[in-house]
Amino acid sequence: MSKSAPDHHDAELVLKIYDMRREAVMRESRDAINRDFWPKNEAEALAILQPEHPLNRAWRQTTTYWEMVYGMAKHGVVHAEFLLESNGEGLLLFARVEPYLAAIRAQTSPRVLRNAEWIAGSNDLAKAIMTTFRGRIAKKFGR
Repeated sequence: MSKSAPDHHDAELVLKIYDMRREAVMRESRDAINRDFWPKNEAEALAILQPEHPLNRAWRQTTTYWEMVYGMAKHGVVHAEFLLESNGEGLLLFARVEPYLAAIRAQTSPRVLRNAEWIAGSNDLAKAIMTTFRGRIAKKFGR
């Protein structure tokens, strides 16, 4: 279910989502993941799931944040395309783990990143963002 057009409630939610991204612990977690988590293989993607991994806490904070945000779009609380116009960062994280998603889900839960997976294919903007991010990752790792 998706809203057909954004309204002022969508704008309020998107601004609140942005404000939450600026919270100190959230910003630190996002920075750590965006700077240091670029898995080159399944083993690296699965390693972050271990509680003793130095990025595990940031992984959990960041992925659950984006899952909540993208869940709002999935359930029609906020207009999906309007949300993605300024909130594609979670899709970059999703694109980094997408090749290892089955293994991650097998090790944790079949629900991991379901909302990110949904929004990644939900509309033309999301598909274009994912194409861009997949291309950047392929270029970075020579795939």
